[in-house]
Amino acid sequence: MSAVDLTQFHKTFFEESLEGLDAMEAALLALGAGSTDSELVHTIFRAAHSIKGGAATFGFTDVAAFTHVAESLLEEVRSERRAVDAELVELLLRSVDALRAMLDRSGRGQPVADAESEALRAELVRLVSGEAAVAVVVAPKAAAVSGWDIGFVALPHLLQTGNDPLRVFRELQQLGRLEVVRAFIVDGAPSQLSALDPTQCYLGWDLRLHGATTRADIDAVFDWLDGDCELAIKPLAEAPAASAAVAAVANEPKPAAPVAPQAQQAIASSETSSIRVGIDKVDALINMMGELVITQSMLSEIGEKFEISQLERLRDGLAHLERTTRELQESVMRIRMLPIGSVFNRFPRLVHDLERKLDKRVKLELHGEGTELDKTVLEKIGDPLVHLVRNAIDHGLESPAQRKAAGKSETGTLKLNAYHEGGNIVVQISDDGAGLNHAAIVAKAQQRGLISVGQELSDAEVAELIFQPGFSTAAKATDLSGRGVGMDVVRRNVRDLGGGVGVRSVSGKGSIFTITLPLTLAIIDGLVTAVGSERYIVPLTSIVESLRLRAEAVRKIAGGGEVFHFRDEYLPIMRLHHAFGCVDAITDIESGIVVVVEEGGRRMGLLVDDLLGQQQAVVKSLEAHYRRVQGISGATILSDGSVALIVDVGGVVRLGRSKAA
Repeated sequence: MSAVDLTQFHKTFFEESLEGLDAMEAALLALGAGSTDSELVHTIFRAAHSIKGGAATFGFTDVAAFTHVAESLLEEVRSERRAVDAELVELLLRSVDALRAMLDRSGRGQPVADAESEALRAELVRLVSGEAAVAVVVAPKAAAVSGWDIGFVALPHLLQTGNDPLRVFRELQQLGRLEVVRAFIVDGAPSQLSALDPTQCYLGWDLRLHGATTRADIDAVFDWLDGDCELAIKPLAEAPAASAAVAAVANEPKPAAPVAPQAQQAIASSETSSIRVGIDKVDALINMMGELVITQSMLSEIGEKFEISQLERLRDGLAHLERTTRELQESVMRIRMLPIGSVFNRFPRLVHDLERKLDKRVKLELHGEGTELDKTVLEKIGDPLVHLVRNAIDHGLESPAQRKAAGKSETGTLKLNAYHEGGNIVVQISDDGAGLNHAAIVAKAQQRGLISVGQELSDAEVAELIFQPGFSTAAKATDLSGRGVGMDVVRRNVRDLGGGVGVRSVSGKGSIFTITLPLTLAIIDGLVTAVGSERYIVPLTSIVESLRLRAEAVRKIAGGGEVFHFRDEYLPIMRLHHAFGCVDAITDIESGIVVVVEEGGRRMGLLVDDLLGQQQAVVKSLEAHYRRVQGISGATILSDGSVALIVDVGGVVRLGRSKAA
C-alpha cells in the first residue's frame, strides 16, 4: 500500500491512540507506588507498544520515537528490573500528557515535537540509560550489544492477523541501522504466479541491526507477531559475518505523506464527526426498518384496491405504522446515546493532580458510569463538571489536619453519581467537606450590595448567592479559583443545555451539587398551548400543574406584578402574550389557563389562552435560522404544518423576574 493510501487510516489511528492513552492513564492511577500488579503493567506496556507501532507505520516518527523510550522504561518495569514508585508513576503520567499534545499537533498538521516533549524525552532517555548501566552488572543478558542478527520468517497466515512486515522493519529502524542480508521465498511457496494466494505470505528475511540496543527492545517489536512468524535472534558477535558481496543495505521506507488538509480537519473534529455504536443498537434499527417496510407494503396494497370494507384494515395498518415509527425514532435516538463514563473517566487524573497540588487526600467514588445521554449533551457537560470537582476539592474538602481536628477521616470523599429520573438525567457531585461558609457568603453579598445588612436568608437563598456573576469569597485568586468566574458560568452552560443546577449544603457535613439535564436536545415531549394566534410548546418535564384561577385569587404587587397562592406559597404570573408580544390573546385571568412551571427550584405561573394537547416536538434551532430570543429555546413544526415556538422555561422565569418584564 502506498504512503498516500495510508492517510485514510490516520483518523482511526488517532482515535485508537487516544483510547490507548486513556487506558494507560487509568492503569497508572490504579498502579500506585510499590505495586506489583503485572496485569496493570502489561496493560500500560501494550498500549504504549500499540501507539508506537501505529505511529511508525503512518510516518509520525516523533511520536514513535517518544513512545519507544517510554516503552523501554516500561519494559524494565515489566521485567521487574525497576520498581514502581511515585516518581515513576508521575513521570509516566507526564509522558501520557505529552503524547496527547503531540497527537493533537500531529492531527492539526503542526510541528509534533516541542521543547517540553523533547525535554521529557531526554529525561526518559537518561533514566533508561542509567538503569541499563546497572543492569549490565546485575543482569548481563539485558545489556545492550553492538548489534543483532535476526532471522525472520513469516508464517503463511501472518497477513491475515493484521500484521505487516513493513511495520516491523520501521520499528526496527527506530532502534538502529537496519541491513537486509538476505530476502528469500520460503520452501513450499507456489511456483506458479497464478497459484499465489494474496492473503498468504511466503517470505523470509535475514536481517542485521547495528547499534547499541537490548534484546528486550527487539523482542518488543515482535511481540505482536507471537505465533505468526519464526524468529532466530543472536548478538552480532556470535553470528558469522555475512559476505559483503551478498549484503545489501535496506532502503529506509519513506515516511507517510503529511496529513492532507481535509484529513487534518477530520482529525481535529473527530469528537463531533463520529460516534461508536454498539451492534445491539444497529440490530434494533435494522429490525425496525424491516417492520416499516412490511407496513408500507401493506398500506400500498390497500391504497391500490381500496374499498370501504377495508377501512378497518387501513386503521390497523396506520396504528401499526405509528407504533413502528415511534420505535424507529427511539432506536435512532439511542444511537446518539453514550455512557457518561467517558466524561467521568477524566476525573481520577484530575483528582490525583489536585491532591498533590493542594496537599489534600481525596477518595473519588464514581457511580452510574453506564448512564446514557445524548452525545451533544455529553460533549458540553464536561467543563461544568470539571469546575464543580475542582471547587469541591479546593473549597469543600478540608486539609488532613483540619479534618482530623474536626473528628473526620484525614481522607475526604468526593462522589460523582449519574442516574435517570423521569425524562432527565441527574448528575450529583457531593463531598463530605466543610460545606458552604454561610457567614462568609452573606458578608460578601452585603459588601457587594446584593443583600441589605441584617437581611435574614434561608439556607437555600444563601446557597443561591454563589451563582451570582463575579461572586467569590476567596481571600486571593489562584490558578484554581477565587477570580469570581465560575459558578455563574456553570449555571449558564447547563441552562444552555436545557438543564438546571442546584446546591444543598450542611455546615461541617458537606455539599451536594445537582445538575439536571435533558436526555436529548433533539426531541422533547411538550404541551402545546395557544396564545392568541400563536402556538407555544412548554416542555412536560418543567410542568408542575395547570389550573384556572378566579380573579380574586390574583393579587397585585408593587411594580405592576401579579402573584397567586399555590401550595403554601405565592408564585408570580407571567403573561406570555406580554412576554412575546402576541396580539388577540386572552387578557382576562379567569378566561385563560395558568400553567405552573418550575426551573432550578423556582416556580412561576404562565398565562395562556388554551391547552391544545401533548405532542413530541423535534427541536429546530431558532438561532441558526433567525437569532437568539430570550425565553425561546427553539422551534418545531406541528402536525398541521404550522410552526410553534418552544418555551425556554428557565429563560422565561428569568425574564419574569427582570425589570424588563
